Amino acid sequence: VQLVESGGGLVQPGDSLRLSCAASGFTMKTYAIAWIRQAPGKEREGVSCINSRNGRPFYADSVKGRFTISREGDIDRVYLQMNNLKPEDTAAYYCVAGPRCLVKPGIGLVTEDYEYDYWGQGTQATVSS
Repeated sequence: VQLVESGGGLVQPGDSLRLSCAASGFTMKTYAIAWIRQAPGKEREGVSCINSRNGRPFYADSVKGRFTISREGDIDRVYLQMNNLKPEDTAAYYCVAGPRCLVKPGIGLVTEDYEYDYWGQGTQATVSS
C-alpha cells in the first residue's frame, strides 16, 4: 500500500508545475486526498485537500487562486496544479490519504501524521531564479 508523487522539479518564479499522486494497494477515490508541504526549517503546511465525494476543496490562503486540486476518478489519481509559483512555494510536497479533509479554525488543514492513513514519499518543488 503506497502513495507515489511525481511532477516536482526546478522552475523559475511565475512558472507552473503539476504534481501527480497515484495509489497502489488501495482505492484512492474512497479517501480524502491532501497535499502537505514542508520547507527546510519550517513547519508543515496543509496546502490543499479534496474529499472523497469532491465538493468544495480546501486551499491554504498562501496558495488560493494559484493552486488547483483535482481528481481523475477513472484512473484513480489526484493532481495539484501549481501556477504562478513563488520562491516561498519551495518545499517537499507530500500526498496523503485520510478519512476527511479536517480544517481547524485558526490552524487550517491538519498536518499531523495520525490524521492520515497513508503518506507518500514526497516530491521536491524548487522555485528559484
